[in-house]
Amino acid sequence: MKKSGDVVGSVNGPVIGYVPGAFDLFHVGHLNALRQARQWCDVLVAGVVADEVCVATKGVLPTVPLAERLEIVEAIGIVDAVYAENTPDKTDSWRDVGFHRIFKGDDWQGTAKGRRLEEQMAALGVEVTYFPYTLQTSSTALRKALAHRGASTA
Repeated sequence: MKKSGDVVGSVNGPVIGYVPGAFDLFHVGHLNALRQARQWCDVLVAGVVADEVCVATKGVLPTVPLAERLEIVEAIGIVDAVYAENTPDKTDSWRDVGFHRIFKGDDWQGTAKGRRLEEQMAALGVEVTYFPYTLQTSSTALRKALAHRGASTA
């Protein structure tokens, strides 16, 4: 069992990184996040958020079904494994995956949800690492652009 304060990395073996996300309408922002996370760990696991968790946490049903999103993320060859994240609680994901670092976009940094994640992960001895959020492209922006394009051609 992992305890708070355990040293991670070469002393205890490979560093396992975890990058959660919906990975819906896969785009360059997702690619950037995975590439950046890959540099900070020996083993990288992508937590692909289940449809019902997306609805509960973001209020939106993913366009691409979970099975396909898992397959896409696995197929690009950056991650060592994919994990279907069926709960918004990252402690549950940690229990299943056993990661040492979790990666999030810096749009979480300094927010209430970011602070909650940091506290939750610190209690498990997990480091939270933030990466620059890709502002130009997001699944939300893509959905809006597609909806606008559809409305203008109707």
